[in-house]
Amino acid sequence: METHRRRPPFLPVVVLFALILSACVSVAPFSERAYEQAISLKVESLALMGMAEEPFGTHEGEVRRLMLEARKAYEFAKGRPGNTMSARQWEILMSPDRNLLGGYLRRWEEESVLSRTFIDEARGLVSDAFDTIVGLESGKVKPSQVK
Repeated sequence: METHRRRPPFLPVVVLFALILSACVSVAPFSERAYEQAISLKVESLALMGMAEEPFGTHEGEVRRLMLEARKAYEFAKGRPGNTMSARQWEILMSPDRNLLGGYLRRWEEESVLSRTFIDEARGLVSDAFDTIVGLESGKVKPSQVK
């Protein structure tokens, strides 16, 4: 005689509950302001990076202003509930110890001028990093989509 083993009747309910909870992870809604900040800072950053064949001192004020604007965008991202991933991407982008915008600007300051080859390669990486931030924001639910 074959014994048939029954699943506990609550197992499907537990699995369904776990799926519902995982789908309800809190994510900040779309922010037009955050999206515009990221696009604007991307364009400004790439333009300024393109000037690194000139001495850093010539553009020091522009670099300081750009980093101030990036810090504002980071603080805005960090202050939004459920926006940890975007805030973390801003931290990575701005870090002087990484190979993105912050590291690039630090290197430009240390070396005074950079080669066109290095500039072009770095601009591609920084552009991709901004695209990640923009993508995180544009992928969020827009208020008009909430019913």
